[in-house]
Amino acid sequence: MGQAFTAFEMLLDIDQRCRQLANELPSQEARLQTWSGIGFGLAGQWYVAPMGEVAEVLHEPHLTRMPGVKAWVLGVANLRGRLLPVMDLCGLFGQEPSSLRKQRRVLVVDHGDLFVGLLVDEVLGLQHFALHSLDLSPPAYLQEGTAPYIQGHFHREQDWRVFSPLALVQAPGFINVAL
Repeated sequence: MGQAFTAFEMLLDIDQRCRQLANELPSQEARLQTWSGIGFGLAGQWYVAPMGEVAEVLHEPHLTRMPGVKAWVLGVANLRGRLLPVMDLCGLFGQEPSSLRKQRRVLVVDHGDLFVGLLVDEVLGLQHFALHSLDLSPPAYLQEGTAPYIQGHFHREQDWRVFSPLALVQAPGFINVAL
């Protein structure tokens, strides 16, 4: 028969085995740092918005049109008792929106007094990139008007442009929607 261990001796044995096995694991510093964002498509290009800048993603809501506004202002929607102005990003940048209406989504920006929805062609889900692979230089091709809102890009299968919805909605001309 084997030797009987006290509860304390068993805990010491478990601790020792855990420490031995932990030596084979990568250290905290060796883990890859990642950058995460919401991926979306717009006029055939892929973008990713920083996680902290998109409050939620919605299906295209029922909208009430507003008279006397620019064509890219689609209207307002009632989102849980709050009026959400919805803007068409393709229209804003002079592009044709996707003809596949079922794939369109609205990225909601809720920051301070700013509460606005940005209609995109499709949402491609949560995207993760190695932080060290962020290229801060402008990507090879940018859609007209998007440059001030692009904060670099990642390359995985193709370029993912880092698009800042917050920078867009804070731009002086964005709020001025009247004709």
